[in-house]
Amino acid sequence: MEICQRPGGVSVLLDRPPPRGTVALAWLGQAGFALRTAEALLLIDPYLSDSLAVKYRGREFPHLRMMPPPVEPNALTAVDWVLCTHGHGDHMDPGTLPAIAAASPRCRFLVPRAEIGRAEQLGLPGARTFGLDARERQPLDGRIEALAVAAAHETIETDDRGHCRYLGFVLRVGPLAIYHSGDTVPYDGLAENLASQRIELALLPVNGRDEHRRSRGVLGNMTLDEGAELCRTAGIPRMLAHHFGMFDFNTVAADELSRQAAGLPAPPRCIVPDVNTAYELSEKRGRG
Repeated sequence: MEICQRPGGVSVLLDRPPPRGTVALAWLGQAGFALRTAEALLLIDPYLSDSLAVKYRGREFPHLRMMPPPVEPNALTAVDWVLCTHGHGDHMDPGTLPAIAAASPRCRFLVPRAEIGRAEQLGLPGARTFGLDARERQPLDGRIEALAVAAAHETIETDDRGHCRYLGFVLRVGPLAIYHSGDTVPYDGLAENLASQRIELALLPVNGRDEHRRSRGVLGNMTLDEGAELCRTAGIPRMLAHHFGMFDFNTVAADELSRQAAGLPAPPRCIVPDVNTAYELSEKRGRG
């Protein structure tokens, strides 16, 4: 099995569904992805506004976008599900999610159970919003199922009811499994958990972490090297990097990531995506 690239980015996914047995993906910037099968269109952590620039105007980290949104939220009229990994504004965006809820009246939202209250504050329709906790599963449309996996951003945190604040999702589409980690660092037991899922593609953050950012309340993630090592240990043959190129205080340059990726031993195959490219993974070729 191999991942193929197509020009066009998210516009390709919106124009037409892929053939049955193929999953098409497009990077939306930051941790955001669009994922489409023959049956459904899903978004994960879409940050398609300037809400954080408004929130942090005049502060040390003004959160100015380094890239424009590849699509406007009100143009997303046929979304079936939006999955949010946690409550931070670049993952559960108050400038994006309500606009999608209005533009796609049948869209449903899957959020950590710990963030149901935040979803209500954003005005997401209660009847269309579902909570999930680590190790729980949620059937989505078609043959798609989401399994929630605990994430450590930079530690595993729970609310006062014991629900995880940070999640990743293993999305199973027929025999294919794709892992979106959310914001996380490696932690004990993660690789073993993922190995049991036979994942074909991991979508992993690569902006790293340091004390300077941490001391200012900016929680970090794994590095590209750590992501590749996680994939090797878990038997995941390919990864797409994300969580870079959005905010200048919390990124790694794309050309530096590409240089690092080229120097890493395979597997995994490490891909540094761009928003003008779509990626297709087909179940027909078998694992390889």
